Amino acid sequence: MELRVTNTPILQWSGDGLAIGLFEDAVELTGDLAALDEKLFGTLAELIAEAEFKGKEGNTASSRVGSGSPIRKIILVGLGKQESLKLDGIRRAAGALAKAAKKERCKTLGVSLPLWNGEPATTAQAIAEGIELALYQDNRFKSEPEDKGPQIEQVSLLGFGGQDAAIARARQVCSGVILARELVAAPANIVTPITLAETAETIAREFGLGLEVLEREDCEKLGMGAFLGVAQASDLPPKFIHLTYKPDGIPRRKLAIIGKGLTFDSGGLNIKGAGSGIEMMKTDMGGAGAALGAAKAIAQLKPDVEVHFITAATENMISGHAMHPGDILTASNGKTIEINNTDAEGRLTLADALVFAEKLGVDAIVDLATLTGACVIALGDDIAGLWSTDDAIANQLLQAAELAGEKLWRMPMEEKYFEGMKSLVADMKNTGPRSGGSITAALFLKQFVKETAWAHLDIAGPVWADKENGYNNAGATGYGVRTLVHWVLNS
Repeated sequence: MELRVTNTPILQWSGDGLAIGLFEDAVELTGDLAALDEKLFGTLAELIAEAEFKGKEGNTASSRVGSGSPIRKIILVGLGKQESLKLDGIRRAAGALAKAAKKERCKTLGVSLPLWNGEPATTAQAIAEGIELALYQDNRFKSEPEDKGPQIEQVSLLGFGGQDAAIARARQVCSGVILARELVAAPANIVTPITLAETAETIAREFGLGLEVLEREDCEKLGMGAFLGVAQASDLPPKFIHLTYKPDGIPRRKLAIIGKGLTFDSGGLNIKGAGSGIEMMKTDMGGAGAALGAAKAIAQLKPDVEVHFITAATENMISGHAMHPGDILTASNGKTIEINNTDAEGRLTLADALVFAEKLGVDAIVDLATLTGACVIALGDDIAGLWSTDDAIANQLLQAAELAGEKLWRMPMEEKYFEGMKSLVADMKNTGPRSGGSITAALFLKQFVKETAWAHLDIAGPVWADKENGYNNAGATGYGVRTLVHWVLNS
């Protein structure tokens, strides 16, 4: 599909479908829209009346135009109230109109949406992202694609002439989101620690990034007992992946992004039971997917920031070699951990990854993990939790998430809750009481960062969508990639 920008007026554009955004309770046809309606034989006014179109956010209506028209189909998309329009509202509207145009079998599409905040580049990028992500379909594991109809071949963003760079940025970011979606959606017999390392190798080779993959023996030498304790039951070797993007010249900042990389989580000897969602544990590497997707996008965007992308990739399986409840593991910073639940394994892999990242001398660390069901109970399926020891980095991430259209909520670091994780025989247990489980998980991770500014994102909810939601189809969402990209570019 070709995405292009043009200053062709709405009255002069011709093609299969023309999509127009209208605000709620402001659907009167004046100015160019009135002239367009006259040109299209009253089709616009008739469509608004017959569909009772009110401009509510995300609503669409479409109609065929009479013969002799330079436009075959007209599509309306609601933008909601003008005073409450957000950038993600533009992105969602673009996704909605793209899906409508595909349903209407349009090969060429003209898009007329308003500027957000008077910023043409930002608006054009959001429109392009919404269209690109809404039209993406993952048919890799189907013998035949479900959609055999005509595809949209060309989309023209009307009134955005000269914003070619914004379109290029959108496609670069979307390439990272789509990579994350594909990694998370693939089953555990396809995406393994080995194939995650191979994906990192592909990114490094294609975009000139540095790559270090530590094998089991390397991790043993570094004392990564927490990570290796999780890995010891799997027949597949663990892979500690470290991708590095370095800009030309002296970097403005040095950052680290860590993604939890459990390619499958059985729960270990505390095996996940009926109703646990064990069949969806292919998604437990959603943090790693976001980290690798961000690496692919950032390598193309080329910011003046050095970024390290890290994942301790393994399975959590059951065998005669499995760690037992009651075992004591020693992490690479020397801290000892009593295992009171083998299903709280992600934090163990992240512990050694955090120690590794801090030794790189970075200015800030962000980790992403599908870490706790408790966070889903607290915030639902659409919102990720944010914990941080540093107000500056927390605010940067909240602003980045707002631009990205990815929902994020800051949660408390209630230090006294760590009392419930103290052990009689080790420095700490790997889980605390049932109450406040997402908070105690964050407090556990905090023990493995000494001085560096750090934030933890629990993305267990939004990494997967059971239903279509705006420009996210049902399935893997690629959550976190766009937030990380905005954070790196703007922090």
